[in-house]
Amino acid sequence: MQKGFKVFRQNKRAWYALWLFGIIFGLSLFSELIANDKPLIVKFEGKFYFPIVSNYTDAFWGGDFPTPADYKDPYIVEKINEKGWMLMPIIPFSFNTVDDALETPAPSRPDLTHWLGTDDEGRDIVARILYGIRLSVIFAFILTLVSSVLGIFIGAVQGYFGGKTDIILQRFIEIWESLPQLFILIIVASVFLPTFWTLLLILMLFSWTSLTGMVRAEFLRARNFEYVMAAKALGVSNFRIIFRHILPNALVTSVTFIPFILSESIVALTSLDFLGLGLGSDYPSLGDLVRQGKDNLQAPWIGISIFIVLSGLLSMLIFIGEGVRDAFDTRKSR
Repeated sequence: MQKGFKVFRQNKRAWYALWLFGIIFGLSLFSELIANDKPLIVKFEGKFYFPIVSNYTDAFWGGDFPTPADYKDPYIVEKINEKGWMLMPIIPFSFNTVDDALETPAPSRPDLTHWLGTDDEGRDIVARILYGIRLSVIFAFILTLVSSVLGIFIGAVQGYFGGKTDIILQRFIEIWESLPQLFILIIVASVFLPTFWTLLLILMLFSWTSLTGMVRAEFLRARNFEYVMAAKALGVSNFRIIFRHILPNALVTSVTFIPFILSESIVALTSLDFLGLGLGSDYPSLGDLVRQGKDNLQAPWIGISIFIVLSGLLSMLIFIGEGVRDAFDTRKSR
């Protein structure tokens, strides 16, 4: 393990990509503290309040209505400043905040208020990218984890038992992979409103086969090794042999593909959102920004921004994957 980590660190491109990806994803986890249309802290009448945690009405700050407070309303800002102060985030817009004070029609050009401009609905692009990265990466992490565990388990069962078990599961996988995934998504999207979890479930049903063949081949090769035969002769259970003795060795080749599967999951979610088959408009979506870049060629800052973000994010994952692959390469470890 130490030799593998040393080899990974020697790959400067993978090492820097890992740090950069960690910093970007870490910042996205605190999106509410960086980009939000609510103050981080409000001191009002000698007391401290946290609007990003609790909702306060317009009347609470001295307004006239019992509706949620709009902290961009000059009247509310004046009322708060009369009896205290408030601290706004660096980017005073959330991913779904529509800026009604734009001086030009949306999409507006980048300026000091909107660093990358706005989309065609007047929403800040930086805020949508920040929230979108968090959503996409978390979605990809969950999809990769669940599908990898399921695929590795089925591949292990296929390779270890072989015979009829292997043949039946292999024919099932071949039939399953031949199903038209896009058509099924279109049908589901027309019947149900896609949400984070429903879309995750649908993609998981088709992505678990990515590691099955590789794990199956490793188990077919290792099941006749001497240490496996000795364990069987000693009466060790099949479950223990699979997960204690063979699986750790089979995972060496599988782990190297996980960063690539992670990038494929991000691309899958982005593509579905771009086609209108993914998450709804109430989610921060990188695919929606890709679609807006295509539909608003007169606003090139949208397309350029999302192109740089997606290409950079996927490139970092590919570089990390190459570093992990080299770390598990026994020839380079020597």
